[in-house]
Amino acid sequence: MKQHTQVVVIGGGVVGASVLYHLTKAGWTDVMLLERRELTAGSTWHAAGGMHTLNGDPNVARLQQYTIQLYEEIQRESGQDCSIHLPGGLMLADTEVRMDFLRMAQARGRYLGMELELITPQEAADLFPLMDPQYFVGALYDPVEGHVDPTGVTRAYVKCAQLAGAEVHQRTPVVGLDQRSDGTWDVRLENGESVHTEHVVNAGGLWAREVGRMVGLELPVLAMEHHYLITEDMPEVAAQVAKTGREMPMALDFAGEIYIRQEGGAMLMGTYEQACVPWSPRETPWDFGSQLLKPQLDRITPELSVAFKHYPPMHTTGIRRVVNGPFTFSPDGNPLVGPVRGLRGYWVACGVMAGLSQGGGVGLALATWMTAGDDGDSGMDIWAMDVARYGDYANLAYTNSKVQENYRRRFRITFPNEELPAARPLLTTPIYDRLTDANAVWGATFGLEHALWFQKAGLEPKEDVTFGRSNAWECVAEEVAAVRERVGMTEISNYAKYRVTGPGAEAWLSSLLTQRMPKRGRITLTAMLNEGGRIVGEFTVARASEADEFYLFGSLPAEVHHSRWFRHHLPDDGSVRFEVLGLGLTGLSIAGPRSRDVLSAIASDVDLSTEAFPFMTFRQVDLGMTPAHLARLNYAGDLGYELWVAPEHQRALFDRIMEAGQPHGLRLFGMRALMSLRLEKSYGTWFREYRPIYTPAEGGITRYLKLDHDFIGRAAHEAEIAAGGPKRRLVAFVVSAFLTGVAGALLAHQIGTVRGSGTVVVGA
Repeated sequence: MKQHTQVVVIGGGVVGASVLYHLTKAGWTDVMLLERRELTAGSTWHAAGGMHTLNGDPNVARLQQYTIQLYEEIQRESGQDCSIHLPGGLMLADTEVRMDFLRMAQARGRYLGMELELITPQEAADLFPLMDPQYFVGALYDPVEGHVDPTGVTRAYVKCAQLAGAEVHQRTPVVGLDQRSDGTWDVRLENGESVHTEHVVNAGGLWAREVGRMVGLELPVLAMEHHYLITEDMPEVAAQVAKTGREMPMALDFAGEIYIRQEGGAMLMGTYEQACVPWSPRETPWDFGSQLLKPQLDRITPELSVAFKHYPPMHTTGIRRVVNGPFTFSPDGNPLVGPVRGLRGYWVACGVMAGLSQGGGVGLALATWMTAGDDGDSGMDIWAMDVARYGDYANLAYTNSKVQENYRRRFRITFPNEELPAARPLLTTPIYDRLTDANAVWGATFGLEHALWFQKAGLEPKEDVTFGRSNAWECVAEEVAAVRERVGMTEISNYAKYRVTGPGAEAWLSSLLTQRMPKRGRITLTAMLNEGGRIVGEFTVARASEADEFYLFGSLPAEVHHSRWFRHHLPDDGSVRFEVLGLGLTGLSIAGPRSRDVLSAIASDVDLSTEAFPFMTFRQVDLGMTPAHLARLNYAGDLGYELWVAPEHQRALFDRIMEAGQPHGLRLFGMRALMSLRLEKSYGTWFREYRPIYTPAEGGITRYLKLDHDFIGRAAHEAEIAAGGPKRRLVAFVVSAFLTGVAGALLAHQIGTVRGSGTVVVGA
């Protein structure tokens, strides 16, 4: 074994093997994989091997497509049989609501170039004759779904990597990780030896938490017990194969919360049962390996009873084998990928519950990120997988609660605007009870509760989510009208807040951001680009009265993501200090034509006239007894102000504004109304309109770019413009139609016309 290597990958499951393979494909061949037992030990070896292309996030879906397409290549290159089966897949809907979901899935899939087809229950039964079509209203057929041999795939990755020069060591447990002063790592082994490396990849699977704890990191990942069973050979299967000459497609049954596929002459059926059980919720035993857990069929009886009704031949068929094995989930079910904030050279690739669907894409994304030479940016839009989407709030208890919720909802529909209840409330601000008393309907972002909208007095503060208009519609419309016509107030503590100080602050920020820094007491809006000229952030930057003090406001869910980027680019000379303020700074916003009148009533010593306090002003003031940073701007797009105060002052300030606002018809409004208001002004937001797949020219924010200074991404932007500009551009459009919901809009997208009366007007 070598004593020095460029990368050590810890974990020999399908994900670790994929990372190793993709590193060698990217040109890094001085790499090593360490596996504590044998390849696939843990969860890979007992996986059902299913492959799916669809995902709620289009960028993850693209990586799943890549994964499936990759198997033929590694099979050919390695000579290792991967047992690739692509019979297609069915998603079965038993209600019209679930059918609407399939229509949405088809529209998304066609956008990604997938050949998805909506079919009738009888057409589905012709493909999958075990089902009884009377229990279904329709289905979605995907010709590119199937299953592979997990062990074969893992060995194929490894063989390809070894052919390129990678080392693989089995039965080599890692017992510790020590970082040197230069940022490199000593990987300590059970036998007393160590390997010195520049990069460590935690692909520990069931032991990812433990490998994280070696460096003081608590990763939000949890293993769940999972059952599937394999039947005896079935004559119905043999008859269908003889009739069609091909394997039956896979089937996903929403009502039964089961998946079912052919396994030789038998059928394999698994379920994400409601009576789910975490496995080893605190520590994963090191002596666990290629073992299974004791089956507990009573837990999955409700799901099996539905399955036996929907697929009658299954009811009379014997069971050959029952598998109950653990595999890992993150709180939202997507992988955890990327560099860890504050740990140079430490990367994660774990929480990949769908390893055979996503493993190839995870390996590609991480290897691309690592070999790009910049752990601040992957060069890809993989936010849905980025480990930075979770903050310190995601501890063991939080993860346990959210993972179980996600597991139970694996085959459940998540409606537009639906907020899930597990692990809430977690983080709250000082006015949480005030807003609750006002009948707030709550959402959560990055662990923080924020008011979405306010229900009418006497009614339950709950949203009845559907694919159409929910019960929020009327209330949100009234909140919007109040802001447009009078004045409204909303909490804005759910922004990310940063403070940058020091003699080098201005020059450093200017090198990262597309605008020059504002003068004292002023505000600017700016973007942040990667080297490829794509948008990796957008911020409001305010300069305090002190020359070297700047406040940045951005997206709260991206707090770790963006702070990782900022810290990665900090100068080594100590001339810049970067702070994440978090809930150490809380905010309120008042907006509307009467907002100046309301504010004047509590800030009698502050001249708020346009001449004295113009648009984009930022000033430290006293609002009566409350010291505050006062900014004249707001996301609603009308006359308005943002007020930033220490948390101990927020409650008193809120009460004073509410009192002062009563003569002016002040109304509380939530984030739903704010999102509607900003869209009416064509204000974009991070992760929605602005993502790393778009350039500023494509996103329509070239006004945020000033080419009078050098900044990251400037050269790429200028090259795009010199080449004729963008081939696509974000536009705002107005739909004036008698459509009442999301489903109708998606149907219009799908078929290119509007169903129903109305007109569509599209403009820049």
